Amino acid sequence: MKGNVIIKNASQLVTCSGFQAKQGGDMSELHIINDGAVVIEKGVITAVGKSGEVLEKFTETEFDTIDATGKAVLPGFIDSHTHFVFGGYRAEEFSWRLGGEDYMEIMKRGGGIVATVNATREASREELIVSGRKRLDSMLSFGVTTIEGKSGYGLDEKTEIKQLEAMVELDKHHPVDIVRTFLGAHAVPENFKNREEKFIDYMVDNVMPQVVDRNLAEFCDVFCEKEVFSVEQSRRLLTKAKEFGFKLKIHADEIFQLGGTELAAELGAISADHLLHASDKGIAELADEGVVATLLPGTAFSLKESYAKGRNIVDQGCAVALATDFNPGSCHTESIPLIFVLATLYTGLTIEEAVTSLTINGAAAIDRADKVGSVDVGKFGDLIILEFPSYKFIPYHIGVSCVEKVIKNGIIVFDKANKSCYQN
Repeated sequence: MKGNVIIKNASQLVTCSGFQAKQGGDMSELHIINDGAVVIEKGVITAVGKSGEVLEKFTETEFDTIDATGKAVLPGFIDSHTHFVFGGYRAEEFSWRLGGEDYMEIMKRGGGIVATVNATREASREELIVSGRKRLDSMLSFGVTTIEGKSGYGLDEKTEIKQLEAMVELDKHHPVDIVRTFLGAHAVPENFKNREEKFIDYMVDNVMPQVVDRNLAEFCDVFCEKEVFSVEQSRRLLTKAKEFGFKLKIHADEIFQLGGTELAAELGAISADHLLHASDKGIAELADEGVVATLLPGTAFSLKESYAKGRNIVDQGCAVALATDFNPGSCHTESIPLIFVLATLYTGLTIEEAVTSLTINGAAAIDRADKVGSVDVGKFGDLIILEFPSYKFIPYHIGVSCVEKVIKNGIIVFDKANKSCYQN
């Protein structure tokens, strides 16, 4: 029966139970059930508990049954910050970075975001869908069941709309759910160089209304950074976005301590992302306002930058999420196990905090904590089954996925033995 499944005998059922972001010390509580079972009916979780107790209440013959003996079961991972729809690649930039050039220098010589903008403008919507589907397939194999996808490689009305439309189409046909973010203010295009205020006007007056009218995005984001968009410019854009009904995100304090973290708290953003150079004051304000601090350690790793101070951010009472920042330049990876191990080795998160960051807190970072991110009755049946008996194998098997099966809405959509189970 479609979407009806019982998973039983899990060595660890890591529920990550909750319906909102976990802050500070609460991030360590995973609510593990040993010898656990989950019942999913019509794609929704209807029972969670000890296998013996759960199985007494249901007739197994009415369900597809998965015996998870010797395996850990967790919620599907949430990748809450990606740029997965783009044209072209920027492999040469990796060599430039090895030669000592930093991110801003690469942008000045025509690389970086603007290079991808040119390739994305040239790509057709169908080409973006084909490449996007392949990337989603890879994400699924790592246990990701919901992602956030940003535009931002158009910087003009036509291409921003094209990126978002490609995501709409992918969301209809791919098991991975896509939450869409409008990131028109990702960089300053050449035709608006030294006219950033006019570019903000263009985004607000010309592009944003189109995105709203076509219901193409739920969130609005901005790259608040030195030599990109100032705090005041970012405030103006996001304030207008809020008036349009967008929920807010912000690329904050990635390269310089500019004040984007404080701005996220001021405007009540859902999340503030990157935070490599966030001030203690800004972090305290995020905690006070309940803004999720989304850390992207893969980007720091790729750019050879200092990592965000994850331990300090958690200890200040913030809710922390982790995400890949998958993009064609500064972090070209969709590997959840790589992000997991970087977070634990270099940002100071514990293994338990990292699990929370990629599940319930990742869901909160895209305003989905009421629907996904934990194994709770009433939520969608999105789960992963590991090859091993404990969640601690995720960082231990460094950079290698130990996800054996992925279940989306109660249906197996990935099985490592078969590589993929869903139909395009």
